[in-house]
Amino acid sequence: MLYADGRTFPKKGQTCVVHYTGMLQNGKKFDSSRDRNKPFKFRIGKQEVIKGFEEGAAQMSLGQRAKLTCTPDVAYGVTGHPGVIPPNATLIFDVELLNLE
Repeated sequence: MLYADGRTFPKKGQTCVVHYTGMLQNGKKFDSSRDRNKPFKFRIGKQEVIKGFEEGAAQMSLGQRAKLTCTPDVAYGVTGHPGVIPPNATLIFDVELLNLE
C-alpha cells in the first residue's frame, strides 16, 4: 500500500504510472487497469488521455488515491465513445498515482 507523500506532483513531460477504474455515473464500470493487473502509463502535457483525467492526475501527489469526476466537456463530449461511453456522459475515475518516470 502506498501513502501519498503530499510533496511529489507530476510535472509536464513526466510519465504518470496509475491504476484506475472508470465508471459511468450509474456505477457501470467501462474500464479498469486494476482488472488487467497492469498499471497504465501516460505523459503529462501530451494529450494522451482525456483532459479531465490529465488535469486531475496532475494535482495528485505520488501515492495518492482520488476520485476524479469528469464532465462531458473534459471527457468524450457530445460524441461519446461508441459502444463504451454514451454521448454527454459524466465519468467517474478511481485513480491511484503509483509512480512518476
